[in-house]
Amino acid sequence: MRLGATVPNFKAETTQGPIQFYDWQGESWAVIFSHPADFTPVCTTELGRIAVHAPEFAKRNTKILAHSVDALKSHVDWVNDIKSYCLDIPGAFPYSIIADPTRELAVQFDMLTEEQRNDPEAAKTVRALYIIDPSHKVRLSMFYPMSTGRNVDEILRCIDSLQLTDRLKVVATPANWTPGTKVMILPSVTDEEAEKLFPGAVDKVSMPSGVNYVRTTEKY
Repeated sequence: MRLGATVPNFKAETTQGPIQFYDWQGESWAVIFSHPADFTPVCTTELGRIAVHAPEFAKRNTKILAHSVDALKSHVDWVNDIKSYCLDIPGAFPYSIIADPTRELAVQFDMLTEEQRNDPEAAKTVRALYIIDPSHKVRLSMFYPMSTGRNVDEILRCIDSLQLTDRLKVVATPANWTPGTKVMILPSVTDEEAEKLFPGAVDKVSMPSGVNYVRTTEKY
């Protein structure tokens, strides 16, 4: 799915019971992420670390939903392994895993490699991830190959950036930004408007071109 696409109101069987996506999401943000297969080492670390960070997602009003093409019983059995491996998961396993053995959602969400897209026997989902806002729009996507595990801090950083720039539409977050560090004021904002928005807190950077387009602030 492309950025800005509306996620369909799909039904799915999960480890925590059946869901209808819009009812499940409610007014929250959501992260849907796929993993290649149950009982695999990198996936075990990914689902475990996301489970450990579940309170951080909750602070951001963000629900978590995992997915793979494995069967429901396989997911349930594997969760016990994840909890055994990641002993710092607080309490019960905190989020659902979708069972998609027919690959219907995997195809709909474009979670398959080009080579395996039409091969139901071989196909496993790549490490796809979508951040979805409360209006069910895809706001950010990440695609990693099977060989590379995801960075949970980066997922949280992206949610922080999206939520900040939704709240404060005159800024964007630069490379390696983290909450509390400088943000960029959009070029569409005039110097006069910037000063009203961030009085005494606008830093201008002079460029050799003479074009005034790099302005930052820490007061947001």
